[in-house]
Amino acid sequence: MSKPTMQIDTSAELMENDILPKSSEVHTDPNVASVADGTLPKALSEPATKKSAAQWAYERIIMYIQNFEKQLDNDQEVGLGLTSGNTGVIRIEGLGYYDPDIVTYYGVNEAGAKTQLIQHVSQLNVSLVSSPKHIDQPEPTRIGFRLATALERDTDETS
Repeated sequence: MSKPTMQIDTSAELMENDILPKSSEVHTDPNVASVADGTLPKALSEPATKKSAAQWAYERIIMYIQNFEKQLDNDQEVGLGLTSGNTGVIRIEGLGYYDPDIVTYYGVNEAGAKTQLIQHVSQLNVSLVSSPKHIDQPEPTRIGFRLATALERDTDETS
């Protein structure tokens, strides 16, 4: 039986670990993928203190969208259900932010009308829902995977 080893962190390591992002999820189904499973993109391993509230929210929303899409079948796409108002569900076609505190969603509503939601980060309430892919589309559009490629950047391309 081996003895447990003790790791001693330097003061700098403790400070760095304290500002790095943390995430936790528990699901009734142990096979459901957590947003933090696997390796996080480069952008999400950077300290949140270097980012505006809008950029930080934007990057994490991308990860939630990508994780949600992994659970969809080939006939579904991710939609955005708003928690207030009569907007209904928006099929997400784009996501952005405007420093220091605005996140915006681009898409098409259930009637086919182009839609854009502009939201202050203090009012952030989003429900991801599965919605059928467009009938003329052979494969669903996976916006989360497209968005996540921007999080693997070497420099902040959004500045």
